Amino acid sequence: MIERAKNARRPDAVPEADAPPTAGLSEDEAQARLAAEGPNELPHRGRRTTVRILIDVLREPMLALLVAGSLIYFALGDLREALILALLAGLSVGITVIQESRSERALEALRDLASPRALVVRGGIRQRIPGRDVVRGDILVLAEGDRVPADSWVVEAQGLHLDESLLTGESVPVRKSCSIVPIPAEAPRAGGDILPYVFSGSLVVGGSGLCVVQATGARSEIGRIGLSLASLEIETPRLYRQTRRLVLLFAAGGIGASLLAVMLYGLLRDNWLEGALVGIALGMALLPEEIPVVLAVFMAMGAMRLSRVRVLARRAAAIETLGSVTVLCTDKTGTLTQNRMSIAELRLPDGRSLDIRKGDVPPTDFGAIIELGTLASAPEPFDPMEIAFHELGSHRDAGGLAPRRTEAWQLRHRYPLDPTLLAVSHLWETGDGEQMVAAKGAPEAIAGLCRLDPREQAAIRDAADAMAAQGLRVLGVAEARWTGPTPPASQREFAFAFRGLVGLKDPLRPSVPDAMAQCRSAGIHVVMITGDYPETARALARAAGIAQGEVVTGPMLAAMDDAELGEAVQRATIFARIMPEQKLRIVAALKAAGEIVGMTGDGVNDAPSLKAAHIGIAMGGRGTDVAREASSIVLLDDDFGSIVTAIRVGRRIFDNLRKAMGFIVAVHIPIAGLALVPLLFGFPILLGPIHIALLEMVIDPVCSLVFESETEEDGIMRRPPREPDSALMSRALLGWSIAQGVLAVAGIAALLYWGWEAGLGEDQLRALAYFALVTTVLSLVLVNRSFSSSLIRAVTRPNRALAAVVAAVALLLLSAQFVPSVAQLLSFAPLGLAETAALVATTLLVLLLLEALKRVADFGRSG
Repeated sequence: MIERAKNARRPDAVPEADAPPTAGLSEDEAQARLAAEGPNELPHRGRRTTVRILIDVLREPMLALLVAGSLIYFALGDLREALILALLAGLSVGITVIQESRSERALEALRDLASPRALVVRGGIRQRIPGRDVVRGDILVLAEGDRVPADSWVVEAQGLHLDESLLTGESVPVRKSCSIVPIPAEAPRAGGDILPYVFSGSLVVGGSGLCVVQATGARSEIGRIGLSLASLEIETPRLYRQTRRLVLLFAAGGIGASLLAVMLYGLLRDNWLEGALVGIALGMALLPEEIPVVLAVFMAMGAMRLSRVRVLARRAAAIETLGSVTVLCTDKTGTLTQNRMSIAELRLPDGRSLDIRKGDVPPTDFGAIIELGTLASAPEPFDPMEIAFHELGSHRDAGGLAPRRTEAWQLRHRYPLDPTLLAVSHLWETGDGEQMVAAKGAPEAIAGLCRLDPREQAAIRDAADAMAAQGLRVLGVAEARWTGPTPPASQREFAFAFRGLVGLKDPLRPSVPDAMAQCRSAGIHVVMITGDYPETARALARAAGIAQGEVVTGPMLAAMDDAELGEAVQRATIFARIMPEQKLRIVAALKAAGEIVGMTGDGVNDAPSLKAAHIGIAMGGRGTDVAREASSIVLLDDDFGSIVTAIRVGRRIFDNLRKAMGFIVAVHIPIAGLALVPLLFGFPILLGPIHIALLEMVIDPVCSLVFESETEEDGIMRRPPREPDSALMSRALLGWSIAQGVLAVAGIAALLYWGWEAGLGEDQLRALAYFALVTTVLSLVLVNRSFSSSLIRAVTRPNRALAAVVAAVALLLLSAQFVPSVAQLLSFAPLGLAETAALVATTLLVLLLLEALKRVADFGRSG
C-alpha cells in the first residue's frame, strides 16, 4: 500500500531541474547493458506451470486406477459409486497440484522481491521503469515504501533507513550513509548501521536517497541465493514412490486374478458370461482405490494434528519424513532460548566481577561499563542485547549513580558491525568541546581495537571463557576520546582503552531439556549452529542437554574441504561463529554421510539450507517469507520443543499409516477369495458388485478414520529413527497381512462349506458369506489397531471413529437380517440361530488365532 501510494504521487517523468546532480546513463547505454548483461531478474529454470503439473498428475497410476474403478462402476450401472470415485479422483488431483505448485514458490518469492518497479535517472530525467529493466550504473531514486530493485552504492542519503531482515534475519531497520569516492568494486555484506550500500529486495522504511546500481539479477546478493535455491531439487517423497509400487502390484495382481477367474469359469463350467461377471467382481475386490484416498486423508489429518501443536506442515512429505529424522540442526537464539536478554555479570580489567543477578546496585566503576554499553547501543533499541543495556542503565540511574551523559550529548557518528570487525562504536559530542567514543563487541574484537599486548589479550580471553562457560554471551566494552574535526573512516583509528566485560543471559525455554531428553531416547542427534562465542554455545549445550562433542567454528569450517567437513560433522555437536551461508555446507555434509537432516532457519540466507535439508524448519515468528516458502514445516511459536512434538506426531502418523496399509492388503484377500471359493467348491456366485460396494463403504472409513485416530504406540520416542530406505510395506508386514487374509479366507470358506453341507439355500448362504466377511473385517481392525498392545486393550481402548463404524456396521447387518426390503435388495435370506452361532464362533476363532499368531511371530512390529 505504501509503495503504491508513493508511485501514484510520482510522475513517470519529471523536469530536469528536479534531477539529481548526476544525469545517469543515457537510454542507449542502458539498452546496451541490458542486452549485454540480461534483465534484472532471477533466471527462470523451466518452472512448471499449473497446466504442466496437472498433466503430470494425470499420468499417475494411482489416479488411473481411481478413474478405472469409477468407469467400472458406471458400466455396471452403479452411478453413485462411480460419482464417489470420480470425486475422490478429483480430490487427489487437486491436493497433488497444490502440493506440487507450492514446491515452486520459494524461487518465485525471490523473483518477485528481486524485480519491483524502480524510479531511475536516465539522461537527466527521472522515469519509472520495470525493475527487470534496471541495469548496472543506473541512478536509483529511493524513498519511503520503495522496494530496492538492485544492489547499489548510496551516493546521497537523507535519513535513509532500510529493513534488511529478509537477508539478515534481524528485524531492526539499519541506517545508510554515503559511499566514499571512488566507489569500491567489491560489495560489502548485508547488516549493520551506516553501511553505504543497499541490497535488492530490502525495503525503505524511512528517509530517501540516491544510489548507483552495482549488481543486478543473478549477480546481486539475493540473486546468488536464488541461483543456489534453484539448483536444489526436492526429491520425490519416498512415501509416494512406495505407495505407487504397491498400487501397481495390486493392479497387476487384480488383472491377473480377473483373467484367471474368467478362464477357469469358462473352461471348467463352460459359462463365459458368469466368468466375466466373476472377473469384474474379483477385479473390483482387488482394486486398491483406498490407498490414494487413505494417503490423502492421513496427510491432511496429520497436517491438522501438527497445527494443534503450533506446527504448520507446508509439504505433506514432511509428515512422513519426520519419523526418520536422524540429525536435527538448530540455531540457539529464540529457538533453544527465549531471546530475552538480561545482563548477568560485569567484570573489570583488574579481574573484579559483579553478579547482577543478586540484585546489588553496581558501584561507580562497574557503572561505567553499563554506561559505555548503553552509549554504544541504539538510542531506541530493538535488539534484545541493547534493550538489556538500556534497562540496566535505567536501574542504575534509579540507584543514584549519575551518568556522565546529559541532554547536551549528541550522537555524531556510528560505526556499524562489520564481518571483519565484530564491534560497534558510537561517537558522541559531549557539549564541552570534547568527543567521546563508546564501543562494544566481541571480546577479541574489542581487545584488538584497544591494541592490547598478547598477555593482556590472553587475560581477557581467559575471563571471557570463564563467563562463557556459565552460558553467558560475552561482550567487551571500550572507551576513547577524539578531538579532530572530522570522524575517521574506521573505528580502528581511535585510541581505545579497555573498560571491561559484560555477560548477558538468555534463559533456556522451559521445554528444551525435556525435548532434548526425548531426542536422545529417540536416537536423534541434535547439532547446535550459532553465531555465538564457542564457550557460550558449549555452556548452553550442556544446560540444554545436547551431547558433548567437538566444536567447529566458522573459520575452521571455511578452511575445510568437503572430505574434512564430512569427517567433522560425524564428531561435532556445536558449530559456533557460523555465517548463514555456511549452513548449506553443513547440510550437504550430513546428507552425504547418510543422515536424514532437519534444519532450522529464519533468514533469506537460510533458504538454500532449508530447501536442501530433508526437513526445512522455518521460524513462524521471526522468519522471513522466503525462508518459510523454502521450508517443509513452520514453527508458529519458534520453540524447539515444538519440533520434537512434531517428530512424535510424525512417528505416530507413519505407524498408523502402516497399520492402515497392512489392513488394506489383509482385507482384500478374503474379498477376492470369496469370488474364487464358489469355483473351488461348486457354490453359486455369492458376491456381486453391490455387495463389494457396500464392503468398500465399511473399509474406507475404517482405513481413513479409525487407524488415523489411533493413539501412539508404547515407547514411540524410545526407539531409533527408522532406516531411510525402510519400506512402508516391509516384507515382514506384507507377510503378516497375507497371513491374516489367508486365515480369514480359510475361516470363511470352512463356514460356507458347513452351511452348504447343512443344506442352506443360495440366499441364506450369500447372507452367511457376507455377514462372515463383514465381521472378519472388524476382527482384522482389532488385530491391527496396535503393534504392541494385547487384544483386550485393543477392544477396550477408546476410539470414537471405531465406535461409530461398529455402530454403522451393526445397523447394516441388522437391517439386512430383519428389514425385508433391504434383504431383497441384497438377495439375502434371514439366518437361523444355528447359522448365527456358527458365524459368531468362526469370527471369534479367526480373531483369537490372528492374535496368537501376532504374539508368536511378531509380524506387526517387524520392519
